[in-house]
Amino acid sequence: MTVISASYKTDIPAFYGDWFRNRLDHGFVDVRNPYNNKLSRLSISSADVDAFVFWTRNAAPFLPVLSEKIEKHFPFYFQFTVTGYPKPIERSVIDDALAIQQIRDLSDRYGPHAVVWRYDPIFFSELTPEAYHKKNFQRLARQLAGAVNEVTVSFTQLYAKTKRNLAQLEARHPVGFVDPSISRKKEMVAWMQKSAKESGMRLTLCTQPYLETSDIRGAACIDGDRLSKVGCETRLAGMQKNRDGCLCISSRDIGSYDTCPHGCVYCYAVQSPSKVRAAVKNHDHSSPFL
Repeated sequence: MTVISASYKTDIPAFYGDWFRNRLDHGFVDVRNPYNNKLSRLSISSADVDAFVFWTRNAAPFLPVLSEKIEKHFPFYFQFTVTGYPKPIERSVIDDALAIQQIRDLSDRYGPHAVVWRYDPIFFSELTPEAYHKKNFQRLARQLAGAVNEVTVSFTQLYAKTKRNLAQLEARHPVGFVDPSISRKKEMVAWMQKSAKESGMRLTLCTQPYLETSDIRGAACIDGDRLSKVGCETRLAGMQKNRDGCLCISSRDIGSYDTCPHGCVYCYAVQSPSKVRAAVKNHDHSSPFL
């Protein structure tokens, strides 16, 4: 038995719901290791899957699949990102008002443990300075009060893909990205923790343990405790350790890099927009591969 992550590499609920429905009908998915190109076949039948964790910025296209194929057969919850940044930073993301309403609807239907809000990453720039984040985060937190009980945050991490995409953005539309000092990050997170608490949420940090305190703990994005609260009866164990500070339990991710069209410049999962366009154009929802 296992937990399936769908997916931190791409947005399956927003863009690949038909493919996911077909894979559930067939009971398996083929996954290619991005580092050694090795192929593996993974069962996603109810006999072999403990639960699903879905990652998204837009769950609306996925709702028919959720009601028809998931809710009566599998425990699940969503990692749902809402940041509300300007379009030059998040080119094709849905309006945050729509995303907030989706979260509230999911919470009303499935309970407050069914959604974790991600304000992730915290992107500092001339367009989104500290004052912007304080106003923006507090606004979103207040609108999500009562719908979620956890918000997960982290600061932009400069992976190679992120550096490349930021450089391309700066060439055509300068935004003045800044990587704040550790002391400034700690001050920001402490403020956000208090703001989140005012809206009835705990704040957790995704894989940035150097910012943790006695009041601000690390996040388990694939969280055994949360899964038990949404109906997973299996005692889940084992640590994923994807990155330093990762507290996730073991899971299998079924996504693919370079397949998400949201166009976020800070994304670690997209090497170039041209690769994404090719992937979307060539996508076959009947294929065992995403």
